[in-house]
Amino acid sequence: MRLERIHHAAIICSDYAVSKRFYTETLELPVVREVHRRERGSYKLDLALPDGAQIELFSFPDPPPRPNTPEAQGLRHLAFATPDLDEVVRELESKGVYVEPVRVDEHTGRRFTFFADPDGLPLEIYED
Repeated sequence: MRLERIHHAAIICSDYAVSKRFYTETLELPVVREVHRRERGSYKLDLALPDGAQIELFSFPDPPPRPNTPEAQGLRHLAFATPDLDEVVRELESKGVYVEPVRVDEHTGRRFTFFADPDGLPLEIYED
């Protein structure tokens, strides 16, 4: 078996317009394509990351809420790599995003922090 990298991560949001604005304007991810799926009453927005990976942002009518603890079963968080953690933190905060205090990974010595998307999905920034 030869798995090479993450191709995409899929996120279901509660308010498509709010989440679309967050991922495209706040995080500045470029849109690959946007599809309205009339039969499902939903949208699918594909967003690009520089390494070729993508985020698929879905909307569905009345999705159930996410468990509120990152230790719940399922996806814990998404992590984005950056060469300059301080720059990303400053930019997010300048856009009104609350960013947790920076921590140091005790095993790797690398710095990281967390913030959340509009639905409370934990997002990590990891200094690579």
